[in-house]
Amino acid sequence: MNNPLAPKWLTPPLDANVLAPGVWPHTAHRNADGEIEIGGVAVSALAAEFGTPLYVFDEADVRGRARRIRESFAAACESVGTHGHVYYASKAFSSAGVLRWMVDAGLRVDVATEGELELALASGVPAASIGLHGNNKSDGEIDRAVTVGVGSLVIDSLDEVDRVADIAEHAGVVQNVRLRANTGVHASTHEYLATAREDQKFGVALRDVPALVAAIRSRSSLRFLGLHSHIGSQIFGISGFVEAAQRLLDVHAELLAGGDVPELNLGGGFGIAYTSVDSPTDAADLVAELVHEVARICGEKGIAIPVLAIEPGRSVVGPGGITLYTAGTIKPIDVVDDHGNAGTRTYVSVDGGMSDNMRTALYHADYSVALAGRVSETDPALVRVVGKHCESGDIVVRTDYLPGDVHRGDLLAVPATGAYCASLSNPYNQIARPAVVAVHGGAATLLVRRETVADLFSRDTQLESDNR
Repeated sequence: MNNPLAPKWLTPPLDANVLAPGVWPHTAHRNADGEIEIGGVAVSALAAEFGTPLYVFDEADVRGRARRIRESFAAACESVGTHGHVYYASKAFSSAGVLRWMVDAGLRVDVATEGELELALASGVPAASIGLHGNNKSDGEIDRAVTVGVGSLVIDSLDEVDRVADIAEHAGVVQNVRLRANTGVHASTHEYLATAREDQKFGVALRDVPALVAAIRSRSSLRFLGLHSHIGSQIFGISGFVEAAQRLLDVHAELLAGGDVPELNLGGGFGIAYTSVDSPTDAADLVAELVHEVARICGEKGIAIPVLAIEPGRSVVGPGGITLYTAGTIKPIDVVDDHGNAGTRTYVSVDGGMSDNMRTALYHADYSVALAGRVSETDPALVRVVGKHCESGDIVVRTDYLPGDVHRGDLLAVPATGAYCASLSNPYNQIARPAVVAVHGGAATLLVRRETVADLFSRDTQLESDNR
């Protein structure tokens, strides 16, 4: 029976032990003992070796998604007479190991800060394969990017045209640049994830593009590659991307009268499944369809199809990641909600929270949860998985069902946490950030070690002086 406190989209599972298809990494399954295995490694072994909370990446899943997106995009581009570049949006998650997986899969890398740029370079990503974004780049960041020879730099404002040009001229190089344009397409996503609306910090209005491109073309130290767009994140379906492409190509066609416009970057934002009711279009299929739509629009306009680029992040690493937790306090609470519905919601506290997954607090994101270390025949109970921080909004999973006998010490797993969880992690309440491991072929590899209390205190200068 459905708990009256549950949202309408969530129904009690017939078997709370089943892992919802499309939400979990490809290799995730329950072994003969009933516990979840990923990459051939049981979650109990991972927890014993690395502790919890713990970010776990299915290496084969992540590498496979990166490769499939690139191959699908490349094949579609070839079929319409052009070629394309796939940039991995490293803000989703970046570590040396994962960035090397991306290079191995044939992807370029998109960065937006000094730290992301330096990590990419230190990881062996060729500078020519790096694209630099950012709405407020410092002169130092621009200088570093130009000096090392990044393949493209996205100009985000009129102010940046002369700043980038002057720095490139001083360095004696011609810098490839794109111009980020706001198409005005209002992607169907959370307000904070929509990035092409007029009233926000990124890019320039389409009406201002011709003047800025003229300014770019007037500087001999800049080479204009083309327009860049990003309409948002966690977007299902293709309609928003097609509408954005239509508007970009309208301006693209006008710009051809004044010079070459060799490329068009359509950004990323392809959604993934976080719950059993989510049904996103597979990113590899979506990008192929998008290429054919661009070709159709170009044909209608009578213009050549430019070199195309996309920037997937979440759709590459999101589904391949899970977070392991250990359950602590279990607290059933009788609740009457704002609509007068009465029922029991069981609060399951875990040893992490908004320090390792900020998305639920930021966006009211929905996640799923499973009992990871065992199976249970107990009837499912409506739960809310919460963290240990001093915030009532410290919620990891807002609503899902777990077996009613969930208890202290149980291992829990939250799937689809490969993107924007480790990246947004923080030391709130002086809680150390989790380790990150990759699993593959029955072995686990530590990608990022667990933060220690000593790490947390290392920047406190007064503690340093006390120890002298």
